[in-house]
Amino acid sequence: MSDKFKALADPNRLAVFALLSCCELCACDILKQLDIHQTTLSHHMKVLVDCGLVRARRDGKCIYYALDIAVVRQCEEFFTAALNQACHCGPNCSCPHCIHLAGKEIAS
Repeated sequence: MSDKFKALADPNRLAVFALLSCCELCACDILKQLDIHQTTLSHHMKVLVDCGLVRARRDGKCIYYALDIAVVRQCEEFFTAALNQACHCGPNCSCPHCIHLAGKEIAS
């Protein structure tokens, strides 16, 4: 999991991740959205593919990239589990986290 977080720690890779959150894109379309050189994009894409967050497919001369939804869901499950286990206050806790998990409103 740490390799995925490390990959997303770079602002350019995080921007690519955000771009891919809606659809598959070819490298040339990603490049148009970022202020980086093609060789830099290639490096960033390799990191994202190697850690499993992104998958690549070649179609002729173009390489298309998309999020690997199964891996992204694993990351989501990791955070969800962490949030659900984050508070060890007890059954009558009134901290905002426990109130949110219980679906109650926070008293003013």
